[in-house]
Amino acid sequence: MTAPASSPFPGVTYVKAPERSSVSDNAPVETLVGEIIANVRAHGDAAIRDYSLKFDKAELEVFEVTDEERKAALAELDPQTRKDTEFAIDNVRKFAEAQLATILPLEVETLPGVHMGHRVIPIERVGCYVPGGRYPLLSAPIMTIVPAKVAGVDEIVACLPPNAHRAMIAGCHLSGADRIFRIGGAQAIAAMAYGTESVPAVNKIVGPGNAFVNEAKRQVFGPVGIDQLAGPSEIFVVADATGDAEMIATDLLAQAEHDIRTRVGLITTDKALADAVQKEVEVQLETLSTANTAREAWINYGEITVCENEAAMIAYSDLIAAEHLQVHTADARDFAKKLRNYGSLFIGELASVVYSDKCSGTNHTLPTMGAGRYTGGLWVGAYVKIATHQWLDERGVSQVAPPAARQSASEGLEGHRRAAQLRLDRMQAKAN
Repeated sequence: MTAPASSPFPGVTYVKAPERSSVSDNAPVETLVGEIIANVRAHGDAAIRDYSLKFDKAELEVFEVTDEERKAALAELDPQTRKDTEFAIDNVRKFAEAQLATILPLEVETLPGVHMGHRVIPIERVGCYVPGGRYPLLSAPIMTIVPAKVAGVDEIVACLPPNAHRAMIAGCHLSGADRIFRIGGAQAIAAMAYGTESVPAVNKIVGPGNAFVNEAKRQVFGPVGIDQLAGPSEIFVVADATGDAEMIATDLLAQAEHDIRTRVGLITTDKALADAVQKEVEVQLETLSTANTAREAWINYGEITVCENEAAMIAYSDLIAAEHLQVHTADARDFAKKLRNYGSLFIGELASVVYSDKCSGTNHTLPTMGAGRYTGGLWVGAYVKIATHQWLDERGVSQVAPPAARQSASEGLEGHRRAAQLRLDRMQAKAN
């Protein structure tokens, strides 16, 4: 279906406009989630049992996965699937280790006698929400748990829906979860945020989920940290006339099969490519086994835009700030340097989002709904705190105390002035 041509942005024209907005379609769930959180906070495990039965049709007395159940899930895992999972874990670990190596402690003498610095301190306990979904997405626990292990988090708590595929338990185990609970939805977020008789309260919650999980993370933020508020998945491709229509359409549909609310799009300077991709999408949908999901996402949230020049293409891409952004241009590596807003960048036609989604090593937990304008995705740095410190000797006090005292006095903060002046006075008395 082709919408009438219009302009979503100066110098940009729709070839195919989205029929719906993924932002406005985010159904209002605030009230229900608030009730769930309050109930779990007040009644703990009893509330979780009620919600597990109501929402997941699961009747559980004990939520935590035992060591025996972990071993059984691991034994059931197909040998090749286990090898592929371990391959992905190894790649994510190596990249996280390389990232962590760039985060260094600091000690510096900013003035004679004024010593400042910071420590890199792992978060004590992290909660990883692992979505269930229609398929066993073994990459999901890898992306949240493995970087936490690399960062040195003391305890990693994983929650996944009671009806999640048993292979997901094996994935959590292989990734390094210390404790695994069969709790899903907003009730899992509430349990990890405030603690129950069974579930320990964590310091930070990470991981994607549905609208209820997302809203729950928003509501509990403050007493606990969160990684980000993630909406439906997104992929955009920026391409010039060198773009390959078949390859672009294939990558768009690969992401569209995630969910009927996935946002997919092509931003190009070439009208012929735009038309070819639109036709190719329709052709591929005829043979795609997941077409029921992908087609609905494409119709409702898919878009193709033609830009009058490269500058307009860059500006529109930076406005979208897509979760996944692929670059299919003549000089992709040079073009990529001109882009600044995205979750993760895939440079050149050989770099498909699917590699990052599964096993190449970069994290697939990324900002959506334009959040790429101000933040990046989940990474090993999300699991550590950069905490500053300082210490002064007498030389340092003699330099900072007078201006600190004067500034305090000018602000009318007598207590501050006294605290600043006291050490200086004692030093001077001692010297005399």
